[in-house]
Amino acid sequence: MKPKTKEAVELLQALIATPSTSRDEARTGDLLFAFLADHGAAPERLYNNVWARAEGFDPRRPTLLLNSHHDTVRPAASYTRDPYAPTLEEGRLYGLGSNDAGASVVSLAETFLTFRTRRLPFNLVVALSAEEECMGEHGMRALLPALGPIDMALVGEPTGMQAATGERGLVVLDCTAHGRSGHAARGEGVNALYIAMDDIARLRTFRFERESQLLGPVGIAVTQIGAGTQHNVVPDTCRFVVDVRTTDAYSNEEVVEQLRAALHSDVVPRSTRIRAAAVGDDHPLVRAARAVGRQTFVSPTTSDRTLMPFPSLKMGPGESARSHSADEFVLVAEIDEAITIYEQYIEQLAKLYA
Repeated sequence: MKPKTKEAVELLQALIATPSTSRDEARTGDLLFAFLADHGAAPERLYNNVWARAEGFDPRRPTLLLNSHHDTVRPAASYTRDPYAPTLEEGRLYGLGSNDAGASVVSLAETFLTFRTRRLPFNLVVALSAEEECMGEHGMRALLPALGPIDMALVGEPTGMQAATGERGLVVLDCTAHGRSGHAARGEGVNALYIAMDDIARLRTFRFERESQLLGPVGIAVTQIGAGTQHNVVPDTCRFVVDVRTTDAYSNEEVVEQLRAALHSDVVPRSTRIRAAAVGDDHPLVRAARAVGRQTFVSPTTSDRTLMPFPSLKMGPGESARSHSADEFVLVAEIDEAITIYEQYIEQLAKLYA
């Protein structure tokens, strides 16, 4: 095992052995802070977010952010192993958070340390953030203002080290149809369930005028519905939930307003903060990825990238299908490959900005 890979795997083993579910990542924050400090990186901390700037920071140069998250979901009930026991077997490192996104955390940390003292045509900042899995207030939302101006980001998530140039945003709508109760046998009242059904039919055929070149059309799916108290009473309210996957063709607020105008039901978004992310083929982030042999694709999953108001690319070791699954693992070979490709990527990006 190469020295950098060995060090990264040992750090990941320590992270796995330290529970760090969202909003409870203080101890893994301590580990990452100590790791960067031990390597002379002068880390800083805000809540459970840890970050550091490379030497020679110059505000006149653009800034590249290297980011991944060290929080995890709670372990699935179907685990057959101890989720907090970092077990290395036949090249697989098992443990909660090994794949999502501990492998990216340690690989990006090693990459940052490699380039920390080198002269680059851009500033380099590494941020190992918290509360990604719950999109919490004390994660990337709090950290971004503290980092200062950022021009672009490389976000580490399990993508098989391929380059995700886009990901859809998410808006969840709580909808309520209002009718008037009455006796079912006498045909009285106004059935809120029927109003909801008509609105759901509208949603099934609703099309937005604009379509994203990269992300395609906005996706709409009704996922929950509930109405009524007993069999002989016409329901006066019917509630249903709509999952909307947004694109860069519209802001989340525009999507909500268009759907609100199209429906008779009341429409209330839970949040409009999870926005679509897309970076064009001509951006240096994408050109550098292609230069090191990476394929581009649109990711079906969301990440802290949706909170970043600047161009970003998602790329990291591991496979998305392993995330949030029982007996999660990452291959040591994937970490080794990630460190190599990340280094090549930074070198290619530097050439484009030279």
